[in-house]
Amino acid sequence: MLKVGVLGAGHLGKIHLRLLNQSEKYNLVGFYDPFTENAEKVAAEFGYRKFDTIEELIDAVDVVDIVTPTLSHFDCAKLAIESGKHVFLEKPITTTVAEAEAIIALTEKHNVYGQVGHVERFNPAFRSVVSKIENPMFIETHRLAEFNPRGTDVPVVLDLMIHDLDAILSVVNSPVKHVSASGVAIISESPDIANARIEFENGCVANVTASRISMKNMRKTRFFQKDAYISVDFLEKTCEVVKMKEAPEVPGDFDLILQNAEGVKKQIYYDNPEVHQNNAILDELETFHDAIVNKTRPVVTLEDGTKALKLAYQIIEAFGK
Repeated sequence: MLKVGVLGAGHLGKIHLRLLNQSEKYNLVGFYDPFTENAEKVAAEFGYRKFDTIEELIDAVDVVDIVTPTLSHFDCAKLAIESGKHVFLEKPITTTVAEAEAIIALTEKHNVYGQVGHVERFNPAFRSVVSKIENPMFIETHRLAEFNPRGTDVPVVLDLMIHDLDAILSVVNSPVKHVSASGVAIISESPDIANARIEFENGCVANVTASRISMKNMRKTRFFQKDAYISVDFLEKTCEVVKMKEAPEVPGDFDLILQNAEGVKKQIYYDNPEVHQNNAILDELETFHDAIVNKTRPVVTLEDGTKALKLAYQIIEAFGK
């Protein structure tokens, strides 16, 4: 079993601690949190070992799970990597693209593994249909959340939209050609609602909307490709696959047939896969373990996290243009 330690014992850090403590693949050694009062409270309530310094925790483990505020990701990762430790970084990977690229270089120099916590890749609904997403040409996403003060120190693009940017980049095999976007700050100092139109060199277009001031929560993405429409509800963990095929010469009584202006007939049918429910956070942590042990590519690489961050900043830079 790999020995793992967690940096940061806030809301998400406590979830990581609980899951790692339950995992059969990791040995949870303990955690470090710079806020002494919170650290003592977490240690007393859950019984996890509290380390007094970040260096002591890093020295005691094989894997460092970094669940600290984004501003500290780079410094924490640099310390861990230079000590020869593998790093799991919550999204976004770092504050800047330059920091992300520096982390990649450090992992290569010290021969350690890294993964980014883009958890929606492990959402059971997305996992059920990702193999069916082939050359999508139009993608539409809506990620809406009720207001929560956590995360408002960064634009909604880095807080929420980046989930969808990573998912989109994982299925569109083409460089970004052009980005146009708008964002509005309503409650926070940075934009709380944003929309972006992302055009790829292969002709695919993604229309992405994110808001953290919605009256209800929504996390839906729709993929349109030749002869297929695929819908993923990341919140409800459900999916729908609607496909078209050549219509039979003699349709059945319940066959749904469409005919276009040229007289071509298509039959519409459903190809909904079974969704196997899971704990996405536990899955992402345990697949990182498997990548380290088996010396294979992590599901969400540091390069993937960097690409999502680059696109997020392209969107932010496009505000007001």
